[in-house]
Amino acid sequence: MLDLLGLDRVTEGVYRALLSHPEGSVQELAGQLGVSECTVHDALDKLTELRLLRASRDVHGAMRPVSPEIGLDMLLRRQEDELLRRHRELELSKAAAAQAIAEYADLRPDAPAAATATSTERLVGLDAIQVRLEILAREMSEECLSVMPGGAQSQASLDASRPLDDSAMAKGIALLTLYQDSARHDPATLTYARWMNERGGAVRTCPTLPPRMLVFDRRVAVVPIDPADTKRGALCIREPGVVASLVALFEQTWQSAVPLGADRSKDSETGLTASEREVLRLLASGLTDEVAGRRLGISARSVRRQMAGLMERLEASSRFEAGLKAAQRGWLQ
Repeated sequence: MLDLLGLDRVTEGVYRALLSHPEGSVQELAGQLGVSECTVHDALDKLTELRLLRASRDVHGAMRPVSPEIGLDMLLRRQEDELLRRHRELELSKAAAAQAIAEYADLRPDAPAAATATSTERLVGLDAIQVRLEILAREMSEECLSVMPGGAQSQASLDASRPLDDSAMAKGIALLTLYQDSARHDPATLTYARWMNERGGAVRTCPTLPPRMLVFDRRVAVVPIDPADTKRGALCIREPGVVASLVALFEQTWQSAVPLGADRSKDSETGLTASEREVLRLLASGLTDEVAGRRLGISARSVRRQMAGLMERLEASSRFEAGLKAAQRGWLQ
């Protein structure tokens, strides 16, 4: 019961026994509690250390228990004093850390200029991106909007995101994440998305997505310099107009996306899934299987397999004929 005050079960038992029989010997206490005399001696030392035992003023060399009203109250006071001391040390540590961060920033030869409300920072290299994302994740207080195209996410990317996402959700920050439908078929990405859902995050999927982006508290956005090659670097944008446009694009896509826990149901009129409709739309616009596959986060082989199934349903002998029949049926609207 009193573990939080430093009293383990045996030590508390010895204290209780002494309160009932202050003159009890070590041998008697050991027999009463069913422990060894050595254990009783250790408990007596602990009680003395906690100031729950003191020398008797009547019997020389004897120890007497301090009353619980006095002894336990003193334990609480000492814990309160320790908490206050640690709190003061923590505040001093925070101040020292803030000063060190400011000083260390000036030591880096590639340190960016101080960010302003309308600045855009160029982040070159994965390390620079990771550092900036860690800082933005620590500073955000409300929400993070994420677009993660490309279907299956790499295990390295998921592992790097987990501590940041876990810390944010523990603080009650809303995480809204968009994956492509094809991510539903990747075990690692699906497991991560379900973990986020269970922790309070919101995950939806869509056949195609806008380029990769992260938006923190609707104030700062991070987007790739080249969406086709994210390793080239990223832009950290604080321009309100640009950020607002990215937020609007995210919200438009979010409204048409399907929550992770829901099935990608077929349209009642056409019998098409959203993914099949998107395949038709992309191929009808003249894209090759390879390009359409990249847009959908799936392989070109998967695109060809879906297209073959659609041609069979449309009773078309060529893709051109399939496109005409799909348009006639209103499948491309």
